[in-house]
Amino acid sequence: MEKELLAKSDQDTRRRLMEAAGPIFGRRGFKAATVREICRSAGVNLAAVNYHFGDKLELYSMTLSRCMQGGLARHPIDGGLSLTATGAERLYAFVHSFLQRILGDGNPDWQGQLLAREMMEPTAALDRLVEDLIRPMFKQLCSIVSELLGARAKPALVILCARSVVSQCVFYHHSRPVLQRLSPQERIESQQVQRLARHITDFSLAALAGIGSEERG
Repeated sequence: MEKELLAKSDQDTRRRLMEAAGPIFGRRGFKAATVREICRSAGVNLAAVNYHFGDKLELYSMTLSRCMQGGLARHPIDGGLSLTATGAERLYAFVHSFLQRILGDGNPDWQGQLLAREMMEPTAALDRLVEDLIRPMFKQLCSIVSELLGARAKPALVILCARSVVSQCVFYHHSRPVLQRLSPQERIESQQVQRLARHITDFSLAALAGIGSEERG
């Protein structure tokens, strides 16, 4: 019983540290954030980070991964589609999920800030994030794109087209300050995200159909 209580206490402390670390890392970035500030916000001893995570980088890495996994749990990339779904349906589900995660889904702004900072100011944590989460997602997108292009499409072309799909999505996140100034009345809400997902999907399907036709000769 005592061991179970200690284990539960350890889990609670780890959770509190990651919950406190997320907003601070998101606001300040990995380098500027301090262990002291995180521990103070979590209400734990200064030595807690080293005890539970080993160092600040591991706490950051775990927090980053937890943030992304939370987004994927809320918005799975397959959109809950059946195994019989078409390539076009799967592409829309992927794009819609992606946009919901990067444009905001009612969750705290720090989550988007944290992920955006890691893309712009990469740390050693990015390697793990890519291997554990990003690479599998990109492989799934490539499988969708490959199906839509046709069996004769070369792997290099599939990768280029998959990157183009992703680029359309991240444009709305990275260019948001400019877009807000160009269209001050436009607000990216749930309905707008659906409209963007539909547009990006339709635009991509048209491009893939044209490219696939050229590949088939």
